[in-house]
Order: sequence, then C-alpha cells, then structure tokens
Amino acid sequence: MHTEPLEHAAKLVGEARRVVALTGAGISRPSGIPDFRSPDGVWAHTDPMEVASLRTFHVHPERFYDWIRPMLELLLVAHPNPAHHALAQLEQAGALHAVVTQNIDGLHQRAGSREVYELHGNLRQATCINCERQIPAPPLIEEVRRGKTPICSCGGALKPDVVLFDEALPRGLFWLAQHALETCDVLLVAGTSLEVYPVSDLPLSALRHGARLIIVNLEETYLDKRADVVLHEDVALALPAMIEQALRYRPNART
Repeated sequence: MHTEPLEHAAKLVGEARRVVALTGAGISRPSGIPDFRSPDGVWAHTDPMEVASLRTFHVHPERFYDWIRPMLELLLVAHPNPAHHALAQLEQAGALHAVVTQNIDGLHQRAGSREVYELHGNLRQATCINCERQIPAPPLIEEVRRGKTPICSCGGALKPDVVLFDEALPRGLFWLAQHALETCDVLLVAGTSLEVYPVSDLPLSALRHGARLIIVNLEETYLDKRADVVLHEDVALALPAMIEQALRYRPNART
C-alpha cells in the first residue's frame, strides 16, 4: 500500500470538521458478499431486469425470490469486516457525520454506525404490493429459504423493502443523503464504482460545495481524476489504516 497517498488521506480526514462516507457493494465484499458490477459480480451472468426489477416483481415475484435465495444465505452468515468497524470508530470519534450506503446488508449498523442512510433499502421489513401492509421481514426470510414466495393475507406478493430496478429511491432519505454531502468538508467514497444513478451523481454535490474527495475502490471510477486522493486498494485494509492514522490528528477524539 502506498504510504504517501494514505497519509494524505488520513490528514484530510483527521483535520476535517464533517466527514461523510458513501459506500457500495465493494465494502461488503471482504465479508463474503459478492458485488454486482465487477467482471465476476452478480450481474455478470444475470439480466437484472429479469429478476430484480419492479415490473418483473409485479408479474413474477417468484423470479426475484429464486434469484435472491442464494444471496440470502450469504447475507445471513456475513459479519462486518474491518472497513465497517473503521467507519464506526470514526463516527464514535466525532468526525464522521453519516454513512450513505447503497447496501442492503445492514453491516454498517452491526459494526456500530448509527447515522446510516440506506438508499437502496433493507431486509428488515417487507411490504405488500397490493394493500401496502408492512410486516417484519425475518419470518418471511425463513419462508424464502424453504423455497416459498411470501404472500400477504390479501393475496398480494410481499416485497422486501429493497429498491428494485425501475423503482424510485425513498425521496426523504435521498434528500437527507444529499444534504449530508452538501454540508460535508470531506467525502470518503469507499467500495463503489459510482455507476448506479442517481447515487453516482451524489459526489458532485459535495464537490460543488467545496468538499475534498477521497476514493478507496479496487476499480477506477469516473471521478478519480477529480479526487484529492485515490487508493485502488482493498477497503478492508486501506480504511482501517487510514482511519487509525486520521485519529492521531484529533487529540480529543473519542476512541
């Protein structure tokens, strides 16, 4: 790992007044959860519109559940990795204002992060596509693991509260995320290729308001050339090393 860029990033984070992290599937890859868009990712051999779009769910909900069933097994055994814990530590030290994530796995919260904006939803609740009744998702997950498609008492299919393709992001949550980026002075992008709209445009809001940009991602992103620091490194190694150094610039940090 290159020490000079790492030290530069640590200094930016350590001296920042308000840091926001934007994370994607790459931050959970070290926890055993595959990403979506890398050459060996989830979408390499599957058309997402056929299994994970809202229009398909309305007609063939079983396709979604057949697709996500193997993923559920991975999600249920996954644990937060050092990258998740490092961000939680940075929040506890008073430097990190919020984590804006595209992930649905809940690993940020399990690591101890409190201010987490899950733009693509979560697996804690499910909603009926007909009557909009909401119920806790864990009992439904057991049904899915047994090969069933969860059905509401009204006869409609129950959809976990995750955002599917051709489905809008939660408006209020997206506003909170955008406001967080517009008011931060350092944006830390970790484990995302910045290819999924509209989340891919969020860093531009931070840049327009004068924030410094740090990118930690194995693959290149379209904003690499505009970043103050780019680390094409494993997030589970780079983030803990960066944040450990960053906390040294905060003598009154709560560790």
